[in-house]
Amino acid sequence: MRTSRRIILALMLGAAPVAGSGFAFDGAPVNPKDAALPVVSQPAAQALNAQALGGGLGIPGQKKAIPPATATAAAAATAPSLTSLQYAAEGGHPVAQWKLGRMYANGDGVTQDDLRAFEYFSRIANQHAEDSPSAPQATIVANAFVALGRYYLNGIPNSKVKVDRERAREMFSYAASYFGNADAQYDLARLYLKTPDASREDFRYGARWLGLAAQKGQHQAQALLGQMLFNGDRLPPQRARGLMWLTLASESAAPDEVWIKESYTRAMSKASGDDRAMALQMLEHWVQGRRD
Repeated sequence: MRTSRRIILALMLGAAPVAGSGFAFDGAPVNPKDAALPVVSQPAAQALNAQALGGGLGIPGQKKAIPPATATAAAAATAPSLTSLQYAAEGGHPVAQWKLGRMYANGDGVTQDDLRAFEYFSRIANQHAEDSPSAPQATIVANAFVALGRYYLNGIPNSKVKVDRERAREMFSYAASYFGNADAQYDLARLYLKTPDASREDFRYGARWLGLAAQKGQHQAQALLGQMLFNGDRLPPQRARGLMWLTLASESAAPDEVWIKESYTRAMSKASGDDRAMALQMLEHWVQGRRD
């Protein structure tokens, strides 16, 4: 794997890594059964028009503004696709509902409207909560729960959707446990770990979910876990293992995720030669495990 070699080389040279994506929260190998048993599978959604299904399945993130000069052209180009998606969404197709939810969440070819996005994601969650985790649409359903959880976590101004951390926890918990969704596991871990009056039990739950997400390659979870292990933050310090996780996270971080890059850089500057050598061995073990 070319990318994995580049990560290992980056660690050896002490440079910023370039690419790559298990272990429990302390890095020990585990084989967790973190998803519930599947329910009876419902019929898969029918195939939709290819034009209507264009785009990825990422969870809504930061809004991307459309330059004024291209807004009209973008809207015109989106119109046929939007009509097709709306027709399919009204017919109950989760992929169309997800696509529309993302469009309204991000203002992608339509006027940005978080409440409409929330409503589309809610339809998916209400209609497909009991779909099998192995169903074709399972990823979409899990991502809809994550999106809803994030809306409950922050609320939607001037709407019926108010900040409700407990409701957010329920959304993340369901997607994390039933569907085994890594983003949900990371968000759930942060809720447990970042609560001001977190108990020992809260921390135990948070660390478990963080480790599960990191194992699956969720780079934000890898970064947070790496920080905690390297600095000995409420965990016994394991500098080499923390450096391993930070190396993996740094190469996958988006340009605006400065905190991950900075955490990796600080750890590299503080790591001893022995720390780096041991982290390199752990990276090689990780790479081999991904190949197997």
